Amino acid sequence: MKGKLDILHFSIHGLIRGANLELGRDPDTGGQCLYVLELVKALARREEVGRVSLVTRKVFDRHVSVDYAQDRELLGGSGDICRIEAGPRRYLRKEVLWRHLDSFIDGTLAWLRREKRVPDLVHAHYADAGYVGRQVAAVLGCPFVFTGHSLGRVKRERLIEGGASAEDIEKRYNLAARIEAEELSLDAASMVCTSTRQEVDEQYSMYDQYAADRMKVIPPGVDLTRFDGKGDPAVMAAVDEKISRFLDDPSKPAVLTIARADERKNLVGLVRAFGENAWLRENANLVVIGGNRDKISELPSGGRKVWTSLLRKIDDLDLYGVCAIPKKHESHEVAGFYRWAAERKGVFVNPAFTEPFGLTLLEASAAGLPLVATHDGGPRDILANCENGELVDPLDAAAIGNAIEGILSDPKRQKELSHRGHRLVREHYSWDAHVEHYLHELEGVLPPAPREWHQGTRQTLAQADHWVVMDLPPDIEHQPGELIERWRHLFDPVDGSVRLGLGFVTGLSYDEAWAVIERLNMPKPSFVIAELGATIHYGRARVRDEVWEKQVRHRWSREHVLEALAGFNGLELQPDENQHELKVSYFRCKETGPTTAEVVSHLREKGVAGKVMMTANSYLDVVPVRSGKDVSLRYLEYKWGIDPARIYCYGIYGNDVSMVRGRNLSAIAKDADEVLRRLKSRPRLYKCKESGLAGLFEGLDHYGVLEGEPPPLPGQSSTSDDEAVPDIELLT
Repeated sequence: MKGKLDILHFSIHGLIRGANLELGRDPDTGGQCLYVLELVKALARREEVGRVSLVTRKVFDRHVSVDYAQDRELLGGSGDICRIEAGPRRYLRKEVLWRHLDSFIDGTLAWLRREKRVPDLVHAHYADAGYVGRQVAAVLGCPFVFTGHSLGRVKRERLIEGGASAEDIEKRYNLAARIEAEELSLDAASMVCTSTRQEVDEQYSMYDQYAADRMKVIPPGVDLTRFDGKGDPAVMAAVDEKISRFLDDPSKPAVLTIARADERKNLVGLVRAFGENAWLRENANLVVIGGNRDKISELPSGGRKVWTSLLRKIDDLDLYGVCAIPKKHESHEVAGFYRWAAERKGVFVNPAFTEPFGLTLLEASAAGLPLVATHDGGPRDILANCENGELVDPLDAAAIGNAIEGILSDPKRQKELSHRGHRLVREHYSWDAHVEHYLHELEGVLPPAPREWHQGTRQTLAQADHWVVMDLPPDIEHQPGELIERWRHLFDPVDGSVRLGLGFVTGLSYDEAWAVIERLNMPKPSFVIAELGATIHYGRARVRDEVWEKQVRHRWSREHVLEALAGFNGLELQPDENQHELKVSYFRCKETGPTTAEVVSHLREKGVAGKVMMTANSYLDVVPVRSGKDVSLRYLEYKWGIDPARIYCYGIYGNDVSMVRGRNLSAIAKDADEVLRRLKSRPRLYKCKESGLAGLFEGLDHYGVLEGEPPPLPGQSSTSDDEAVPDIELLT
């Protein structure tokens, strides 16, 4: 690596700020938020890092702190939190963020343009950030790193095992969209960071785009300084008051758990394990820190269900006087809970059904608590390294209780496990060790020399007030004569200046596109994006954007695509004149041809990277994963400093779908492909009542582009946040 690194870390959902994280506030504000924040802080202390930013969503909501509405928050060293506005201003749960992710992409690129910033690396955390990060990296031409944290396929499998129906699972969690975003992220990633070997072998291996050589196991870190010394006396007094008021004898050994009120965390199972063990009931206390709550009735449905079940189980087992369930705590008191339990020679329990990470286990070990933990995921590696407890089956309440009893009933063993964990967690899981490993792995991903970015000349592309971007209109010669003439003169200069610019985005080759433009006497564009985003040319001089073509070639092999789809039933290669070095084109039989999803799945099974596009159910194209109309258009916006709100996109074909979902002003022709018509209307997506050029002008009039009226404000939304995510085909 040469020069100081500039890194972007994307973590979009939940609430993130530099101090006093509201962990456990809801299912979205948990261990991932703390992990990413601590990772960025640790990187910011490194000499090799010039700037590292945690990019998240800006929230304006009277129900949450104003901290989350700041554009930028400094973290010390070279680190900061940068917040991007996308969708409604209020706080949203992660399942309903999906329809606003394209707006987040555009907002991120606009922010980077304003700062004239070109990062060396994009690292995305969780599926929603993966959807954003891989496209931002494609536009910038930099490496992309992905960390899934928890994975959709694993969650769906566990929910089905628990008796939930596939229909209910999809309705509640939108897992189809999440899983597809994970597949696309794995496909685009130069490196995938995991916490444990079990994640690699048993979780990521469930995915079509699993590639063992790109999986890197980097044990997670923990801020160990929070557990040095005896803690602040005032904090410890507050913690003691919150716990002791529930207990008849607070001096007994404590069985502590800290987790948000989520069914996956299996808190009810722990209460049962404790309550059904006679020795524990007599000789220990149970302390459950399950997030903050005012009234259970005001919690989100998931937390409400868990707490209702917890209280019923506590009552059924008559655990009054031996079970503490504090209602509220501050983030700086969390370390105090661990200390309180350690002072009483206690044990920490993580009984979760699935646990890919296990941050609380590291914190508990650092505070000197032995562990009893689920045998799933991260705890396996943690206990193997720290040697300070037992793994248990989270479905076996008796086994959990017996494991806890086995530690607490033997004070000598409890002390040995406490000292061993306290020592080994510092050896294996400090942030310094984590970041050292992380930066070492990046050396195999980052280019050997800093990239150079050449800004476009403002006097060419950047001078138009607004832009019309569209595919070549079909059957233009059959349109009404007055519309054709209006169309031809729409882009004429006014008083010597360019009022409205034109760009064509097409599946044709550049030469074919210009032949059609000349033959039909169309207006001459300032740029042509051809081969579905594979190439970009400027003006009549046919100047190629070589930087873009170099970026597009990432992990592309035309030969591998041809080999994988050879003999595929219902597909026939188009003639050579329709092929391109960066595009493989097929005719698709409407009766027997495969669906887009079937071709995608087949390519993944063969280990072939490619983006699949369908047009009019008759034409199927495979292009590089970093190609596509949407990514290439965003690249132009970024490179030439064009505000997406000044671009009017007119959608006609199915492969236009990704191009019309961002912050551009978009319209869909009446006779557009079905996949476009299925999109939901919103302030920046208008469905025309007319087709062809009539629809084009209808959309322009709707937005007031020709009159120079201002476009809608960013983030406006007229639809419910709970609206279902579009078909997964639309997300690819």
